Amino acid sequence: MPPFHQDNGLGKAMKGSLVICITLVFLSATISVMAENVVTQGLTYEIADKNIVPIPPFEKQLRSVVATHLKEVTPSANVLEGAIFDDNGNLYFTEIGPNRVLQLDKKGKLNTLAKFEDFMPTGLAFLPNGRLLVCGNTDGASKGAIYSLNPDGRDLQEVLKADEGYIPNDMAVNSKGGIYFTDFKGTMTDTAGGIYYIHPGFEKIEKIVGNMANANGIALSPDEKVLWTGDYGRSILYRIDLFDDTHFDRIHSTPVYYFTGRGPDSMRTDSDGNLYVAIMSQGRVLVFNPRGLPIGQVLLPNREQGHNLYSASLAIKPSSREMVILAMDDLDKSSNLFLSGAFAQGKYK
Repeated sequence: MPPFHQDNGLGKAMKGSLVICITLVFLSATISVMAENVVTQGLTYEIADKNIVPIPPFEKQLRSVVATHLKEVTPSANVLEGAIFDDNGNLYFTEIGPNRVLQLDKKGKLNTLAKFEDFMPTGLAFLPNGRLLVCGNTDGASKGAIYSLNPDGRDLQEVLKADEGYIPNDMAVNSKGGIYFTDFKGTMTDTAGGIYYIHPGFEKIEKIVGNMANANGIALSPDEKVLWTGDYGRSILYRIDLFDDTHFDRIHSTPVYYFTGRGPDSMRTDSDGNLYVAIMSQGRVLVFNPRGLPIGQVLLPNREQGHNLYSASLAIKPSSREMVILAMDDLDKSSNLFLSGAFAQGKYK
């Protein structure tokens, strides 16, 4: 009779428990390895990602140059605006805070042409007769006005009164002497701003475009058939095809670019029709071809560390590729001019 072997339920249970334990240990080790791989293969910073103002991925491939420092305007953190050259190569611009209109002459001397008490000058433009236009706001930025004066700062005259209800921020003047200006009203949810045109002689004002949020920056193409402007409150660039001074093609006039981060400030065109847009709080100028496609950018020194970010304006010298960019450095508490080369020469006023 064969020996008796008892395989009772307890033995079976012990064998089953052993198998389960081994399986759990194996699964635990596998999950641990998988988790470690997930962590090591997860999100990691690139060096550029830790910059204060990283370049958006779709703009990293643009042709880029770094501007060089030209001149310190003041050892104070004041926004510089309204840059424009005259036909002789003198640079004019404004300094917000002291509320001054300044001139940097061809010899590098800085001159104060005008100083205002209760008026913050933000934009400059030349009339065909050589008079300098100054626009800006007053009364806590709830009102605005436009003045004209001689290039030497004398003979200040009122063009647009502060009680007319506009807040002019930037201007562009056509060859007839008509003035396009941005009305810097509204917010991103209250589109009360727009573009207006003051007819030659300053007797009539006409709305061109409405429903804008803080309209800011304006420029004409060399042939005066295209009007560029920016919607600062919603970070949009508009290209407007003009039929005449006050009427535009409502089919082909469209938004052509949406900026990442804070949007467009002052803008200028060169003799080839390219558009240069100063981007506030980003320390750079973005360049577009005549159709509105981005083709390049100029970066200000040390922007990655948060310096020279308040790049509010620029100008291109006539018959030269010399471009001057204005910026405030909120870290070093200074306001400076920077120099770079444009794709093409600047236009005569």
